[in-house]
Amino acid sequence: MTYAVRYYTKTGNTKRLAEAVAKELGVEAMPISTPVTEKVDILFLGNSYYAFNIDPEVRDFVASLDKELVGKLVNFGSAAMLNSTYKKVKAVAEKAGVPMDEKEFHCKGEFKGIHKGRPNDEDLKAVAEFARQYK
Repeated sequence: MTYAVRYYTKTGNTKRLAEAVAKELGVEAMPISTPVTEKVDILFLGNSYYAFNIDPEVRDFVASLDKELVGKLVNFGSAAMLNSTYKKVKAVAEKAGVPMDEKEFHCKGEFKGIHKGRPNDEDLKAVAEFARQYK
């Protein structure tokens, strides 16, 4: 199996989760500004809600994915207020012709003092364990 990890973050929370996923899989976590140029079986995508939606950069990244290069997309992320971005990301992925795994990882993320310290060490262990099931 081949893997890639891409993430989008404004606070650093999703980057920390992405690095834990990448370490578990033996790859490097890279921001979504780094395109996927080689074939991967699974692309792990870290993102969050911003102003009650996925960021336009995330939407554009997913829309630009080459369905010939990406076997499956796996969503993960954190947020202070809202839960999963799964449905929003899946809608864009379907238009791009990239299948999305039905499983995802989500945890609380610190924002302006809410959920202070999250994602914490337990969250990082949990996201690594989540990634391990794809090995």
